[in-house]
Amino acid sequence: MPNTSQEYDQVIASCRSLFINKMTDYGSAWRILRLPSLTDQIFIKAQRIRSLQENSVRKVDEGEASEFIGIINYSVMALIQLDLGVADQPDLDTAKATELYDAKIAGTKALMEAKNHDYGEAWRDMRISSLTDLILQKILRVKQIEDNKGKTLVSEGIDANYQDMINYAVFALIHMNS
Repeated sequence: MPNTSQEYDQVIASCRSLFINKMTDYGSAWRILRLPSLTDQIFIKAQRIRSLQENSVRKVDEGEASEFIGIINYSVMALIQLDLGVADQPDLDTAKATELYDAKIAGTKALMEAKNHDYGEAWRDMRISSLTDLILQKILRVKQIEDNKGKTLVSEGIDANYQDMINYAVFALIHMNS
């Protein structure tokens, strides 16, 4: 029987390590990005994954895994931006950014565990391509909400969509690692 919590933590450990290393290299330059810019970065990553899944020829030697990791990390950055707002200059050191990262992941993992309970780990029977399509759908939803200035009538907010993208990307990476 698979241990989803443990597999989740292993995927996130890899993503977190890359986030910390990039914070060390670049600082928090990402703090100047507005939410639509982060959403577009996630969109580019998801579109590339879909292209890799559909085309047999690759001209850049990077696979799907690095793009799913990018979706996770950009989504965490977006969740942080939702809370802190956009900065004019990099304003977080690595320790504070990592603390915020960990808090956003903890909330997102709790959401995954609640949904996993209710859905009975249905994602385990899904294809990676379906998870990719769901991420793209969530991105398009976020773009529409952004275009509507954050207003929704009956839908969940932007934060829940970013959390779902993180969880779908984690599920895809778990599939890739098994």
